[in-house]
Amino acid sequence: MAAAGLAPASLPSLRSRETGLGFAKSVDFAKVASAADSRRMISVSRRTKPISITNSSGSGSGSDTVELEPASEGSPLLVPRQKYCESVHNTVRRRTRTVMIGNVALGSDHPIRIQTMTTSDTKDVTKTVEEVMRIADKGADLVRITVQGKKEADACFDIKNSLVQKNYNIPLVADIHFAPSVALRVAECFDKIRVNPGNFADRRAQFENIEYTDEDYQKELEHIEEVFSPLVEKCKKYGRAMRIGTNHGSLSDRIMSYYGDSPRGMVESAFEFARICRKLDFHNFVFSMKASNPVVMVQAYRLLVAEMYVQGWDYPLHLGVTEAGEGEDGRMKSAIGIGTLLQDGLGDTIRVSLTEPPEEEIDPCRRLANLGMRAANLRKGVVPFEEKHRHYFDFQRRTGQLPLQKEGEEVDYRGVLHRDGSVLMSVALDNLKTPELLYKSLAAKLVVGMPFKDLATVDSILLRELPSAEDIDARLALKRLVDVSMGILTPLSEQLTKPLPNAIVLVNLKELSSGAYKLLPEGTRLAVTVRGDEPFEELNILKDIDMTMLLHNLPYSEEKISRVHAARRLFEYLQENSLNVPVIHHLQFPIGTHRDDLVIGAGSNAGALLVDGLGDGVLLEAPDQDFDFLRNTSFNLLQGCRMRNTKTEYVSCPSCGRTLFDLQEISAQIREKTSHLPGVSIAIMGCIVNGPGEMADADFGYVGGAPGKIDLYVGKTVVKRGIAMEQATEALIQLIKDHGRWVDPPAEE
Repeated sequence: MAAAGLAPASLPSLRSRETGLGFAKSVDFAKVASAADSRRMISVSRRTKPISITNSSGSGSGSDTVELEPASEGSPLLVPRQKYCESVHNTVRRRTRTVMIGNVALGSDHPIRIQTMTTSDTKDVTKTVEEVMRIADKGADLVRITVQGKKEADACFDIKNSLVQKNYNIPLVADIHFAPSVALRVAECFDKIRVNPGNFADRRAQFENIEYTDEDYQKELEHIEEVFSPLVEKCKKYGRAMRIGTNHGSLSDRIMSYYGDSPRGMVESAFEFARICRKLDFHNFVFSMKASNPVVMVQAYRLLVAEMYVQGWDYPLHLGVTEAGEGEDGRMKSAIGIGTLLQDGLGDTIRVSLTEPPEEEIDPCRRLANLGMRAANLRKGVVPFEEKHRHYFDFQRRTGQLPLQKEGEEVDYRGVLHRDGSVLMSVALDNLKTPELLYKSLAAKLVVGMPFKDLATVDSILLRELPSAEDIDARLALKRLVDVSMGILTPLSEQLTKPLPNAIVLVNLKELSSGAYKLLPEGTRLAVTVRGDEPFEELNILKDIDMTMLLHNLPYSEEKISRVHAARRLFEYLQENSLNVPVIHHLQFPIGTHRDDLVIGAGSNAGALLVDGLGDGVLLEAPDQDFDFLRNTSFNLLQGCRMRNTKTEYVSCPSCGRTLFDLQEISAQIREKTSHLPGVSIAIMGCIVNGPGEMADADFGYVGGAPGKIDLYVGKTVVKRGIAMEQATEALIQLIKDHGRWVDPPAEE
């Protein structure tokens, strides 16, 4: 790939670390400290092939030669060219070692384990024990408990003993932040310790860009080793497991100054701790790379695994999207992030973080785990193909050419798709009997009964059956939609027998190759539906067709063919042949599909493509599901993939023993008053344990500062402290108004 970038001159020897590859630094991510420092950096000239670096460490693990290349054309980020998953054309579970957590085995030879976290005060032994029992009864394999101080650590012994007496042997995981001494204490009774590399040995990030020399940096690494090694030794002694769990929101100033607030900073943060574990011959650990943004989360895990392949490491992965929120929003974000990775064979245990009671996380967690296990067991995929255009490590959206107006067209087709991502809906003939209800269900604004497009209005509809020419009222209802630039897609057979003026005609490859579409009047707009797994020779006909859009639709009845891999293959074909037609992900769910399965299926199948920038919209069909639910799910999917923003975005933590207020109640209160602010992002956090970096994705933050007191943030900066909880929601609204981001809720029609 032709590109220019920067790589450290020290990389060729790779002697500075164990098999020493760190991701190449660039000026975008690193503040170079001095002229002497800058001499360490060498320019990478424009090349036609990746940079090859020989690994001369002699350790024998990992690849002998590591190839680096830009993450995408023109990107300054150099990443390992090596794979990030076992296969790009089918789901093959990544081989890992087995890590024992109490009596539960974790790794690729075992089922994907499901887990959650208690929300009770850990010092309240009775309440915590009851909560763990409810979680275990729901079928969780592991449960995590926050342990923030000595009193909580002491309580952990009573919690463990009480559970054992009640015949509950579910492994317990201690969640540790800022407290090495607490970790040492609780390692004597709990089965696993989760450490956050961003705050275990470092102070809380101040978001300062600190200029480090190599010597300064090395001293900080030595400090980490001094603080962390006793815990490693204790875990070895007691046979405990460990999770090295990086959070995007709580990277240290050192990591951010050197690597940026980025996925690769997350990976390096975890690797600093992993190298210490390996140095002490401790291998009973897993990694996690959590973020509230599913796109960042996916990139971070991929970078982590690519680096592990280089190193020859085989540690399991714990997957999760942190602060996903509640309801369908939380399930959708989790499905996008976790489902994407599971379909690439990555992930050995998962947690769906919801602002709901912890036992409510188990069901969606199990549905996701089942999806991942089924894909891996069937090795779902497509025939092998060469993948050259997809960007694994940074987001580069492939934007299809939106419809342009053609000379002589009577209606405006430019609005049938949206530049930030389109929502299409399937409409039944019966819906046309009540036009105003139809317009409302499409989220159109009504003015004296006439529809107009609004911020979250459906862009186009699929009408499988057209009204007869005599049904004047139904045809008038459709004409009014066409007049506001809503596309009407209809099958070729319908359009030939009951022509609808200005319809977009849906054709398949067979109808194209037979020439049946030529029976249409010249200039008729076409949408083409494909499966994605057709031989490329069959797809070649697309080169000669003027398409308004392409619908990718692989039937759900296909057992072994993967929708995600078929779509990736299709996009590879389109980009290889310079076809920049917009692609809509068309998913048809069978009758009887559970709502959660629909949300998780859409997030995992369409979301897995949209997070890679592949796709221009969605069309979700489920005959027995409520129209509003399908529309909202479609818009949630686009917003979760950081595409079209149609409502307020919430970064909401799932609550734990540290939470300083009733998170579910307050979250519902805030949402009720602020849900009408598209483009505004609000973080609702029970405490600040992970640092204000958790608000990296939010414009405003509502954070528990002390019992009964709330701190308000703008971005990462606290602007008001110690507000009484009773006044805090109104203070948040005033803060949004002060920054010019408030609009009054729309009046009810």
